[in-house]
Amino acid sequence: MANNSQSNKYLIFLELLFYAALPYAIWKFGREPFGDYAAMLLSTVPGIIYTVYRFAKDRQFNVTGLFILGSMLIGTTLDLLSGSAEQMIWNNVYLGLFYTFLYVILFIIKKPFPLYVAIDFAYLQGYARKDSKALFFQKGIFGWFQLIQIVFIIRGLVMAGITVFLLRKYGIDSYGDMLIYKRVASWVFSGIVMGMFFYINVIVQKYTNRLQEKKDEKLPELDIVAD
Repeated sequence: MANNSQSNKYLIFLELLFYAALPYAIWKFGREPFGDYAAMLLSTVPGIIYTVYRFAKDRQFNVTGLFILGSMLIGTTLDLLSGSAEQMIWNNVYLGLFYTFLYVILFIIKKPFPLYVAIDFAYLQGYARKDSKALFFQKGIFGWFQLIQIVFIIRGLVMAGITVFLLRKYGIDSYGDMLIYKRVASWVFSGIVMGMFFYINVIVQKYTNRLQEKKDEKLPELDIVAD
């Protein structure tokens, strides 16, 4: 338990360093020598490096990993094509809302993205994707993945709202504050999602235990033959 706690603290420190502290420092001290747009582009480099590192370390060569890598490549390409710092921020807002729209579509057609994240995680634990998918679509379990999908949708709207509010009220100078506020908001939503995933795990364990009990009840009693 102590090792897990230390590991979580280390991951939080790395996220804070690569997604907030380093980008903020690059933005703060790079604006004058490089200009707003170049400084903003450079501020995304630590996050990209850390994302690629985590991708390779966790070996997320699956739906989840491909989504993370694909969205990073799309975001980076969009940043490079933006042409100005302010347009870069607006493009990220539009991209975030596009992903939110996709989450809404997946919710409507009952293909929640968190469910496929859970399938990938279960696969890394040694469970077949087909079995996990059948299990997670069971009544009483599936609904929780839909609720997490709703949290994803709310998160996308909140992130876009924070960005638009700060940009319209304070302009491009608020970019450093955006990094901090959005990272804190991201942690809050991540905590909610993790809590819901833990609860789903409890439900899954109870469900599989009931199935095992039913199987045991159906097994015929073996006659013991004494010598």
